[in-house]
Amino acid sequence: MKVLLDIPDNKASSLMEVLRSISYVKAKPLTDEKALLMEEIKEAVEEIKLIKAGKKKARNAEDFLNEL
Repeated sequence: MKVLLDIPDNKASSLMEVLRSISYVKAKPLTDEKALLMEEIKEAVEEIKLIKAGKKKARNAEDFLNEL
């Protein structure tokens, strides 16, 4: 199982010490950029689920490309 935690910087080092002391836990910090990317991907997947469920309307590809 993978778990993503959001921990204040001033508390992170002590928690990382505890996690690393547990033999069956592998813990490594994420960069801010990777954490942001993961959050954006999660939001995109949720939006796709809503579109597939008919709860949200999709944009057409031409409008999307014109926006870029």
